Amino acid sequence: MIELEKIKEARQLNGLVLAYMGDAVYEVFVRHHLLSKETVKPGQLHKLAKSFVSAKAQAAILKTLTDNGFFNEEELEIMKRGRNAKSNTVPKNTDVQTYRYSTAFESLIGYLFLTGDQDRLNNVIDAAIAATYEKGGVERGG
Repeated sequence: MIELEKIKEARQLNGLVLAYMGDAVYEVFVRHHLLSKETVKPGQLHKLAKSFVSAKAQAAILKTLTDNGFFNEEELEIMKRGRNAKSNTVPKNTDVQTYRYSTAFESLIGYLFLTGDQDRLNNVIDAAIAATYEKGGVERGG
């Protein structure tokens, strides 16, 4: 696998830029998880992945993990920046508040990825996947 360099100024990036990267990173982790753990038909993978990566799912993950005191102060600050970032896009299938919380979650994922904190990134994603299963938000594939 290609070794990507750390982005030294990741802490200074706009919350939406962090979310842009976090969206892609989380999607890859979820797809890998589904391929390694689930027995599904190819046509069902997208539907099942949405149970993890939709704005509603990500907002629920963020709430669950925050309520459990999972995040440290630095992570809470990164997520707050992501949540409060001004976006010119209007969510199509969700309300603005849910969209902002999902952006906060994606901002943290992007930040951890860009800073090269692989251990914490894995920890957060593992907890997110577990929280999704615990909340019953996953539609089981066949």
